Amino acid sequence: MTRTLIHLSGPDTRDFLQGLVTNDVKKLDTAPIYAAMLTPQGKYIADFFLIREGDSDVLMDVNETLSAGLIQRLTMYKLRADVKITPLDGKHLHRGLGPVPEDGWADPRHSEMGWRAWRDTSADQDDVDWDALRVAHLIPESGVELTPDSFILEYNFETLNGVDFRKGCYVGQEVTARMKHKTELRKGLAVVTVDGTADTPAEITSNGKPAGRLLTVAGGRGIAYLRFDRATQDMESGSARISRL
Repeated sequence: MTRTLIHLSGPDTRDFLQGLVTNDVKKLDTAPIYAAMLTPQGKYIADFFLIREGDSDVLMDVNETLSAGLIQRLTMYKLRADVKITPLDGKHLHRGLGPVPEDGWADPRHSEMGWRAWRDTSADQDDVDWDALRVAHLIPESGVELTPDSFILEYNFETLNGVDFRKGCYVGQEVTARMKHKTELRKGLAVVTVDGTADTPAEITSNGKPAGRLLTVAGGRGIAYLRFDRATQDMESGSARISRL
């Protein structure tokens, strides 16, 4: 997935974002963070990384297909806040494993997801199977697992350090907090084994009944969105046999 940057500048930038995103913007003083923006009903709009730029500016590292809609939503909420929202062209995302370079930062979702850096030059093709890493560590991708109307707690956001339950109010916070403290998740992402050839996305069934969707497959494993009450060790997707790990 192609990524792009959005530049937010102005003295109100941090306070503006603090009232909108799922993570605590104060953490930017220490390192980049992973976060999402939700509807008032608590449903997913976009996920992104936030990166400190200078004393008060912030960069958003976001899936390119979500950028225009995200800018429109941010502009709608801006009102009188002294914040300038600008798409930033001419930068290219580099990723890798191993030691973090001086101009890079560790992926905050999981230690095994390596580092990221935005540079003026195009990135060379690497040989890392990023989908296999995502599957192994149950990390959803914008536009693949994460789609409009998703509830982020069903998509592993808490484990991936993408939501802070102590930061205070933000758009969609009430629904997210209620799902955390007052309900037991009945659906959500899971790592599954895939024995055979399976298309994605595709329906998963258990004893002939819908059990979920197979969303990504890599190296004999996959990420699936499942109904947990039907997630058995004997599921199917097309001709492939599916088992939850």
